[in-house]
Amino acid sequence: MMKLLTALTASLLLAVPLSSIQARSDNGVMYEVTITNLTRGSLFTPILVASHRSGVSLFALGEPASAELAMVAEGGNVEPLAQALRADSRVVDVANSGGLLEAGQSVTVQVIAQGADHVSLAAMIVPTNDGFIALNGVEAPRSGSETHRVPGYDAGSEPNDERCASIPGPQCGGEGVSPSVSGEGFVHVHAGIHGIGDLKAEEYDWRNPVAAVTIKKTAR
Repeated sequence: MMKLLTALTASLLLAVPLSSIQARSDNGVMYEVTITNLTRGSLFTPILVASHRSGVSLFALGEPASAELAMVAEGGNVEPLAQALRADSRVVDVANSGGLLEAGQSVTVQVIAQGADHVSLAAMIVPTNDGFIALNGVEAPRSGSETHRVPGYDAGSEPNDERCASIPGPQCGGEGVSPSVSGEGFVHVHAGIHGIGDLKAEEYDWRNPVAAVTIKKTAR
């Protein structure tokens, strides 16, 4: 379908936005969401962050992933999920970190907080077949900040063959989405990289958590 990251590899690796992404806000009240990549060798694709009221959910463990979430997990394409969120009246703001996040690095994304009391986010873990990080409707702090340690999730939408032909990104450069095949059929905690295909477990495997996410309510 698309090789989302293949053509962007060189430029994004040189331009990971480690400074804040400014949100659009009339009253200046917002959430600063800082994501830190805790893995040794994996990257996170552009991270979609949304502020919203209660009741919004990106996925449910043990249930099939939506088509929009599968596009994030398989190819790093956050735009369909962003569009679905913007169409939901309970969603206040949607933002995007705009680049690859390397191991050991952090990025801060700002979203408008007015009328919102929850935060969600999602991004693909590369190199994986359909692994992703996420916050799924976490209640945001009313003041100060809170940090959440996030595991790697598996969308269950693509087999974990660990073959570069079916994995996008700078390490592999393969296909982003595999609509002709299916995986386990439900979202679950990712089992990591086992070295069964083209990926070396000693380079890309992890032990959870894979990310730290700090949410802070601020006023500019």
